[in-house]
Amino acid sequence: MKPLLIASAALILSSVIANAQSINGTVKKIDDAQGKLTIDHGPIKNLDMDSMTMVFRAGDPAMLKGLKTGDKIKFDADRVNGQITVTKLQKSK
Repeated sequence: MKPLLIASAALILSSVIANAQSINGTVKKIDDAQGKLTIDHGPIKNLDMDSMTMVFRAGDPAMLKGLKTGDKIKFDADRVNGQITVTKLQKSK
């Protein structure tokens, strides 16, 4: 029974890791007042979205602090309450 539980846990974890992705993008515009940012980004597989430039809601307004137009970023996005939202963001090096 224990090996089966370990195998099941490993399968679930690998599935979660496979679905997690970081998308490369470039910040095109920041709207602090609305908590939104425009990003020119690569494909977003979990949203079945091709490369494009679009507006995202910031999951946490604090993630907009220190960002400026032209910054290269890596981010994760998902649907949150029906809106496409940046859930994780970091500047690229």
